[in-house]
Amino acid sequence: MKKYNVGIIGATGMVGQRFATLLENHPWFNVKVLAASPRSAGQTYEEAAGNRWKMSVPMPDPMKNMVLLDAAADIDKIAGSVDFCFCAVDMKKDEIRALEEAYAKAECPIVSNNSAHRSTPDVPMVVPEINPEHLEIITDQRKRLGTKKGFIAVKSNCSIQSYVPALHPLREFGITKVLACTYQAISGAGRNFETWPEMVDNLIPYIGGEEEKSEQEPLKVWGTIKNGEIVKAEKPLITTQCLRVPVSDGHTAAVFVSFDRKPSKEDILKRWAEFSGVPQELRLPSAPKQFIHYFEENDRPQAKLDRELEGGMAVSTGRLREDTQYDYKFVCLSHNTLRGAAGGGVLLAELLAAKGWFD
Repeated sequence: MKKYNVGIIGATGMVGQRFATLLENHPWFNVKVLAASPRSAGQTYEEAAGNRWKMSVPMPDPMKNMVLLDAAADIDKIAGSVDFCFCAVDMKKDEIRALEEAYAKAECPIVSNNSAHRSTPDVPMVVPEINPEHLEIITDQRKRLGTKKGFIAVKSNCSIQSYVPALHPLREFGITKVLACTYQAISGAGRNFETWPEMVDNLIPYIGGEEEKSEQEPLKVWGTIKNGEIVKAEKPLITTQCLRVPVSDGHTAAVFVSFDRKPSKEDILKRWAEFSGVPQELRLPSAPKQFIHYFEENDRPQAKLDRELEGGMAVSTGRLREDTQYDYKFVCLSHNTLRGAAGGGVLLAELLAAKGWFD
């Protein structure tokens, strides 16, 4: 695979920092440009991040002295220096939509961690093991944007990364309804316990906009391409509750599911054990070898023990059992800033590269 020069837009935020650490020794991607807000532009990465560096590993040495560009004012300069950019900015949604489209129109593909374009009909929202075929919509998007190379592709919300992968291989049994209660780590809000002491010994039963995303985004992931846009699936019916809990990293979901044709427990476990996708077939650098892991122990998966499984890119499941009101219930876990955010973005970029979309 050829080497691609890449940029990180929003490099000073928590997800941007995670992108930096994941790309430090990436075999395909070489970080050429870092960009952030005007207040950070002109400073070195080390100066701009300062004591706001939230990763458990040090800032990559090759990036410490890179001078940050202005994410909005330097679009042409950035686009001319890289093959594509990762985007993880903290701005209003309409501003993010305009910024990402400006990059795409400057012929710089964008792999976005932001939610602003997830509902745009011709923007693929891809979990690489689940709906890689949605990348074909890029051809239609380019026609709309008037670009030859530029486009926008997004990863889905971190909350659905825990339970949608476990549901996906069961769709052959006709999933009719899903109840998912997610217990979400504070890093999902870009915070840690030092910056959010109110979360210690606490639980907040509300995360703005999260339940709507958790109910609607799976339907786009399971949708189909028709007439130049992605049409959402009509089923299953999904309802969610999303809670913020005092966990540093790792989103857990308690899932209840019913089927048209109820499978046996053995059927479910077999589908989970055997499930793999295009990333595994292509052996993409960030792809877990085993996408879904099942724990037999009643007290697993646990965020502290299992979130780093396969570099934080695998999904853990456990406690599969029959339910009195739904057919089955089980528990899922994924690392929200790895599989759910920057890691999922890197894996999506690897898939795009392997399929030639950056060339």
